[in-house]
Amino acid sequence: MLKYTAISLERSKVDLLAVPVCQDQTIHDDPQVLKLIAAATALEEFSGEAKQEVMLYHPSEFKVQRCVCMGIGPREKITAEDLRGFAGRAVKAAMKAKRPNMVIAVPSAPSVGLDTKVMVQAIMEGALMANHVFDKYKKNAKEKPLKEIALRIEPKTSKSLGSLIQTTETVCNGTLLARQWVNTPSNDKIPTQLAEMFTMAARKSGLKVSTLSAARLKQQKFGALLAVAAGSSHAPCLVEMSYAPAKAKKTIVLVGKGVTFDTGGISLKPSSGMEAMKGDMSGAAAVAATLIAVSRLRPAHRIVGIMPLVENMPSGSATRPGDIVPSYNGKTVEIGNTDAEGRLILIDAMAYAVKKYKPDVMIDMATLTGACVVALGEKLAGVFSRDDTLTRAIVEAGQAVHERCWAMPLPEDYKEMLKSDYADISNMPSARWGGAITAALFLSEFVGDTRWAHIDIAGPAFAKKGNEYCGPGGSGFGVRLLCDLIDRLFKKESS
Repeated sequence: MLKYTAISLERSKVDLLAVPVCQDQTIHDDPQVLKLIAAATALEEFSGEAKQEVMLYHPSEFKVQRCVCMGIGPREKITAEDLRGFAGRAVKAAMKAKRPNMVIAVPSAPSVGLDTKVMVQAIMEGALMANHVFDKYKKNAKEKPLKEIALRIEPKTSKSLGSLIQTTETVCNGTLLARQWVNTPSNDKIPTQLAEMFTMAARKSGLKVSTLSAARLKQQKFGALLAVAAGSSHAPCLVEMSYAPAKAKKTIVLVGKGVTFDTGGISLKPSSGMEAMKGDMSGAAAVAATLIAVSRLRPAHRIVGIMPLVENMPSGSATRPGDIVPSYNGKTVEIGNTDAEGRLILIDAMAYAVKKYKPDVMIDMATLTGACVVALGEKLAGVFSRDDTLTRAIVEAGQAVHERCWAMPLPEDYKEMLKSDYADISNMPSARWGGAITAALFLSEFVGDTRWAHIDIAGPAFAKKGNEYCGPGGSGFGVRLLCDLIDRLFKKESS
């Protein structure tokens, strides 16, 4: 769908050309593009300020049908994220104009002040992630994704970028796949249905995949997971995916929270905003989609994905506050609040992963706490780990792909709030403050000595309004982060 091109704008027909324009200096060195920018900036309403745009129709001397010039602000402030945003806006403009194809004029990397690969990849990512419409449930969809997006760039530069198109498409397609799963309504993705979606995608990609049914979960004593599912008429399950290269020396386990709908159970949530709880399986979607991408990226390590899938519903059979349930590793848990359910399914999944795979690194990703959103807002994920090196790697990966993460503390004395008079531990702290921290501390009790990090994606996983390269709903947050992180882990050790 992506390709490079070096066509002449004066001799070759172009449906729609998108040009990023800097506010205070030239970032292009192609004479044809500079002529088009001059025509745009001659208009009073356009100067190249961030978010400005102007459409030129059939500009003279060119075979370009439409040229959209988009401002990206002053040169010194341009970042890779600005270029993602530009490319996303450009694709949306093409979809609105009902153009099936478009060309993006890639600026000069030295003029922009970014590494060539970073700059081109950012433009690719913004274009690919914006080129997505979730219209499965609409009879008459108004917009359709583009069939082809060409990056106009010098041949010697495109040659130096090697397989960048293939790699970027693989990772971004994973992000779009995660969005598709998250946006699917809960009536069409009960746990067994979502497991089948994951399984079909995994098998197509050549991954080894298996599912533990409710009967197997009961047999293997996944007590905490089953307690969450007890109120639903839809059976829970757990999906395992595995990518295992022949000479893998390290094992990375990714665990994703998969609550296909969360009412809060007996501790019922307020009705306002509950429809967004179809996205409470965003962690599982991100992990599954990452494994699909991994099968094509082919890293050197064994990567395992564990996705516990449940529905949290109130009913006569639902788990109650005050109940005590056994977990997979044998510890008993007092249920202080049935809406603190994500941590219950995660502890069983993680204890299972530790026992079965003995991973070198384990990372869980979950829409776990509203407290994390209060602390960091809707655009940052919280990272909790006692391993500073692992934390830094996650934060750096997040910065690289703009799926931003913030390191959070794990103070030992906060564990006091998780003490229970009747069980080994409570799933609900005794104080309302620091909820994201106590949730992470709860999880930490079930990972043993494993090198582990918890990423709370409650804020960035789901957006009501969307942004320049993501529509409303699931963002697919975590796929690009995990793919970049996998590439970083153990790199120094193997070099």
